[in-house]
Amino acid sequence: MAPQRRPSLSPFFNAECAVVAHSRRTLNLMVTPSDFWSTNYYEHPPLTDIALARAERILRVRLPAELIALLRIQNGGYTKGFIHPMTQPTTWAKDHVPLHDLSGIVVEADHASPMNMVRTEEMTQEWGLPPKQVLLSGDGHYWITLDYRCGPSPSIAWIDVECGEDIQVAASFGQFFAGLIAETSQDEV
Repeated sequence: MAPQRRPSLSPFFNAECAVVAHSRRTLNLMVTPSDFWSTNYYEHPPLTDIALARAERILRVRLPAELIALLRIQNGGYTKGFIHPMTQPTTWAKDHVPLHDLSGIVVEADHASPMNMVRTEEMTQEWGLPPKQVLLSGDGHYWITLDYRCGPSPSIAWIDVECGEDIQVAASFGQFFAGLIAETSQDEV
């Protein structure tokens, strides 16, 4: 008798089917992947396996499976407006950091977009960011990043360049996503 395959442990979903793998109740998610995205203002093309492989070569990292699954729904753009609660104050707010957009993966040279993880090296040099980051969101003054300084499994960092703030937000992208709440729910936190 062949061993049974275990179900995926990803807290998101099977990207091919775009189905939530685990119930919201089990994961205690405030946001589901299908309720995450707003507009794809910069008209990023759908994420392909070829573009993903090229981006990971350029960035010299493996991106978290949960992030990839989210980018397969929409390859970056504006979110529906979320915050991640924080136990320590940041330069943004005393109790949270924002997530209004999330960078996608665009490898076509003729498709300019400021919301592009592939531009991480350029932006890191321009803004004097610490090494081993992949930029997820930000405006230059602040960034939310995949932080690979401690190894191949990134944590999520909040970096405010102007104020010298560098704070871990979550131990993983999955944990970060699970902690997001709608910005309109901020008063309820």
